[in-house]
Amino acid sequence: MAITSAICTSFKQQLLVGTHNFTNGGNSFKLALYTSSATLGAGSTVFVTTGQASGTNYTTGGSALTNVTPFATGTTGVCDFNDLTFSNATITARGCLIYNDTQGDKAVAAVDFGGDKTSTAGDFTVVFPSPTATGAIIRLA
Repeated sequence: MAITSAICTSFKQQLLVGTHNFTNGGNSFKLALYTSSATLGAGSTVFVTTGQASGTNYTTGGSALTNVTPFATGTTGVCDFNDLTFSNATITARGCLIYNDTQGDKAVAAVDFGGDKTSTAGDFTVVFPSPTATGAIIRLA
């Protein structure tokens, strides 16, 4: 069992057939937290509860991502999101899955945090990298 950072292969194919709509007012995307017992990566196809984190002020399925902003930077398409905070949470997570809540919970990207991250009665914040051609969490070169 492991979490490997990757854009999900099924997501790449689904982009080609127009499954996902990242425009403002389009589809709703969520982020769910997972423990080290989860298996997530390029082969993930949908949101699953197996290995999902649990704790105070964390709801199964995670939370909605806001300010979903796709744009081009040079020759690379990227998507940015606002950082996501689970307030006053007691939780431990090793990674997360971004998924399309509108389109049958289809997986978009798996992210390995590089180690367990913990909050105890405090904010658990997922900070997204700068939306650059080399740093954005979702980027198509």
